[in-house]
Amino acid sequence: MRVLGLDVGSKTVGVALSDELGWTAQGLKTLKINEEKQVFGFEEIGQLIEEYQVSKVVVGLPKNMNGTIGPRGEASKQYAEEIERRFSVPTVLWDERLTTMAAERVLLEADVSRKKRKKVIDKMAAVMILQGFLDSIK
Repeated sequence: MRVLGLDVGSKTVGVALSDELGWTAQGLKTLKINEEKQVFGFEEIGQLIEEYQVSKVVVGLPKNMNGTIGPRGEASKQYAEEIERRFSVPTVLWDERLTTMAAERVLLEADVSRKKRKKVIDKMAAVMILQGFLDSIK
C-alpha cells in the first residue's frame, strides 16, 4: 500500500510517492495549479491515487515558526479535506516547516542550476514531507 505526499502551494503541488513497503519516498511530479481560477489539480491527484492504489495521502502543513497556522496552512488543511471528501482516502497533515529551504539546500549542494531548481523544488519538498512521515511510523 502506497502513500502519496503533497507539498501544496498557490501555483504548484509537489507530488511524491512511497514504495510499496512504505520505506522510501520518490519525487513523482509537480502539478500546475491556480488558486485564483479555482484550478487545484484534483483530477490528476485522483488519477494518481487510483493508478498507484494509494492508501493514504500526507499533505504538508506549513506552520509559522511559533507553531501557529497561517493562511497557507489553512489552505493546506482545506486541500486535505477535499482529497478525503472526493476520493475517500485518509489524509495526514504533516508539519513541513523548513522543508522547502532544506530541499533548496540539497539542490544547491548538488550544484543544480537555478532554472532547474525552480522546476523540481516543490517535488523535492514533497519527498521530504513524505519521507519524514514514513520515518515517523517505523
